[in-house]
Amino acid sequence: MYSLVQSARIKGSSGEPIPNLSKTLQKKGVDFNRGDFSLVVAGPGTGKSLFAMNLALAGSLPVMYWSADSNAATQISRATAILTGDNIKEVQKSLREGDFSEYERVLGDRWWIRLNYEAMPTPDDMEADLEIYYEIFGCYPHLCIVDNITNVDTGGAGDAESFTFGLEGMCEYLNDMARQTEAHVMALHHVIGEHSDGLKPIPLSGVKGKIHRVPALVLTIHREPDEEGMNKVLNISPVKVRDGDFVDPSGQTFVSMELDGNSLKLKDVEDTVVSFR
Repeated sequence: MYSLVQSARIKGSSGEPIPNLSKTLQKKGVDFNRGDFSLVVAGPGTGKSLFAMNLALAGSLPVMYWSADSNAATQISRATAILTGDNIKEVQKSLREGDFSEYERVLGDRWWIRLNYEAMPTPDDMEADLEIYYEIFGCYPHLCIVDNITNVDTGGAGDAESFTFGLEGMCEYLNDMARQTEAHVMALHHVIGEHSDGLKPIPLSGVKGKIHRVPALVLTIHREPDEEGMNKVLNISPVKVRDGDFVDPSGQTFVSMELDGNSLKLKDVEDTVVSFR
């Protein structure tokens, strides 16, 4: 145990924010602090994985990304488009045709980013990845992304109650991971059925399994499609901010970020905060 003075001295990097995608989110008191566990929640195809990848590439920082929900071709195409600003379709074409050497030079500059593509990693797999990361680089990642939390193999769940209990336990595990490694650990997660289309604000109660007790930060994302049905704007609602002054669990207050359909980059929409409360 530690005294108050000792606690200040042994805190390490905990509490230090990693680079933020959105200045507007920061103005609402939303930071991705090291040593904290967060949950990003959205319906299928809304853009939570794109949000996570944009965050991972926002600064030159050590990242461990467990990409259980997307394969290597998908993730490397997205990352390349975001980093270069090139059209995602051209990037995918170059990757398919084996004409990727020019892009590899760009990707090589982000050598601190490591990805695991196992479809159902276990906690033991994740711990092994972290220890290998530390052995290679001499530090733990500053950002760990679990995409998504339901893909982590915790031994199976026979019914809805045990499924929820298993997710709650996984949140405890990831929260402890954040404490032990001083990384910001972010898990991506789904919503309950009525919010699956992603077209309206998602409240804290819309988190599937109601596993919002443990995370220090919970963001929900809904989308504004264009006339062709493609995602044009992602609206990000801070429905739980443990250390912030702002709170709106209804999801009706959100920050808007424009999604470039070609490069998949996200940027603030004129520092706009929308509230329907």
